[in-house]
Amino acid sequence: MSKEKILIVEDEFIVANDLQMMLERAGYRVCGIAPSVARALELITLKQPDWVLLDIQLKGNLSGIDLAEQLTIIGIPFIYISANTSQDILEAAKATLPYGFLVKPFREKDLMVMLDIAQYRHTNNLKYSKNEEQTIQEQIKNIINKQESLSERLKQLGKPLNSIVPFNFLWIARIQPGTSVRDLNLQQESTHIFRTFCQEELLAEMSVSQRTFKSWGTIHMVSCKNSVWNDYEFRKLKMENNWIRTLSDHFKLESALLMEIPYGEERFQFVFFSTAAKKYREKDTILLNQFHESLVLIIEDIIYGKNPVVLTPLIQKPKHIPSTEESFLPHFNGIIGNSPLLRSVFEKIEMVAPDDTSVLILGESGTGKEKIAQTLHKLSSRKAKPMITVNCAALPLTLIESELFGHEKGAFTGAYDKRIGKFEQADGGSIFLDEIGELPLEAQVKLLRVLQEREIERLGGVHTRKINVRVITATNKNLEKEVAEGRFRLDLYYRLNVFPIELPPLRKRKEDIPALVHHFLNKYNKGTSRSIKGISSKALYTLQQYDWPGNIRELEHLVERSMLLSKGTEITEIDLPANQKQATVQSDDIFSIKTMHEMERDHILSILEMCNGKVFGPGGAAEVLNIPSTTLNSKIKKLGIKYEFFK
Repeated sequence: MSKEKILIVEDEFIVANDLQMMLERAGYRVCGIAPSVARALELITLKQPDWVLLDIQLKGNLSGIDLAEQLTIIGIPFIYISANTSQDILEAAKATLPYGFLVKPFREKDLMVMLDIAQYRHTNNLKYSKNEEQTIQEQIKNIINKQESLSERLKQLGKPLNSIVPFNFLWIARIQPGTSVRDLNLQQESTHIFRTFCQEELLAEMSVSQRTFKSWGTIHMVSCKNSVWNDYEFRKLKMENNWIRTLSDHFKLESALLMEIPYGEERFQFVFFSTAAKKYREKDTILLNQFHESLVLIIEDIIYGKNPVVLTPLIQKPKHIPSTEESFLPHFNGIIGNSPLLRSVFEKIEMVAPDDTSVLILGESGTGKEKIAQTLHKLSSRKAKPMITVNCAALPLTLIESELFGHEKGAFTGAYDKRIGKFEQADGGSIFLDEIGELPLEAQVKLLRVLQEREIERLGGVHTRKINVRVITATNKNLEKEVAEGRFRLDLYYRLNVFPIELPPLRKRKEDIPALVHHFLNKYNKGTSRSIKGISSKALYTLQQYDWPGNIRELEHLVERSMLLSKGTEITEIDLPANQKQATVQSDDIFSIKTMHEMERDHILSILEMCNGKVFGPGGAAEVLNIPSTTLNSKIKKLGIKYEFFK
């Protein structure tokens, strides 16, 4: 970022002056200081800065967040510098897509590191966005080309469209000159589950007669010039448009976003509705424009129906089972699978692995975060050096500093010898901090300093030691929520979140289940006296209907147990966890409300039953639940779970 122009937007003169001196000492050009949004906009027009350092609380009626929305639209990257990090402020700031967030007070070195990180993220942002865009467009093309009914394909399109612009109701209207509007409607019932309506079905759903509908006219939203409706604009739209008012009242809709696409002599409108107020911004329109080609494909093949289809089941039994030979299984450096979501992860790994950039791996328990970390290290220039793994959740509070940074002899009672910490052990290589969200706040402060300074000091020592370590972290927690609730430092979050990689849960990539099953068959066939050659189509189909709350780890344990229970050379039956099987027959209890105590007890009981009562060790309930066995044992006692319950 050296020599680039930076605009400082800060209403405290002393803070702004200090910032200017820090930046100029580092070789940056400060093109101005603005105490308000109005002045900032004037300077942006005159000076055309490359970056903006932005406080949230400013003089005047408009805040830094208001300015950030405009910066996002015109494409100027920015970093927040603020002392205010309440949950509401954090959520509003996050929606503007900043490149960093520096918490006051801060040191000069903290500012320089944040600027370096922001530059890296901005440089790679276009490439990253392009990969994401290609993945979503590929998903849309695959759905469009399926030999299924229009209704089924439209339901499936809900998921990729929702990943572009989140919505609760999508109205697609085909507007022909001189004729009435012909439309399709898509409602999100729950996460990734959608239902479709034709015009007649929607009117019946809302108890509106055809006569009433015709009396409203046929233009719907065609005459509206805006593309975003929030708050007053949306309420005004409802007052002026009977159709929108009725639709919104029925489905509890509070905001809308319009994308209009000319197609020949016709026009098509994609109107995204949300049940949340203030949901949409101008940047969402810009984002939709990136997917113009995909929306045109939907118009051509779904709405026009150029490719005639026959109705087939949405989920079909697998027609092909991969070879049990490991070399024939689809994989990327040992990571099994070839689904679109997983291929997107592979692209990110290939992009970031050669660099020394910090990587944050996000995903549910059992999705394979440690395997991703190992792959990043294996594909890096540090592969000849060690990768040290640290489970932050397992570190005792009193020993965290000693474990991570080491200690000198006599540093504390019981320190009989010098100890080399994990960071020193990883010098020249990589350190993988698993479950980083479990690290206590006191340890987070020390870790942040190590990441900023790239040096450590052993406990009880008097000298600092430079280290050359690549940091890879992972968590199954929502760190943004942890930050908002005061359990995780915001500056550490932005320091770690330079390049996030999110692993999809197994329920979102069920097409990878056959390959994973055969991988585990190969794995557990080795070293045993008996050999299971395969799995029946029926059993495999059963696995693909399950939602896998324990993800790949749960699948592996179930395959291992099924192999042990199998009487022949093929797995023909799958014994799913009891709670999953009972879910379809306990309809009488569907509206009963359980306490958190009861829900936790039932969940632990189901996992214990799945693991045949095993608590400790490989395949035990503690491993499946991803918690220490001592913690699980205390929960079992506290919840009054007796051995006979799961015997």
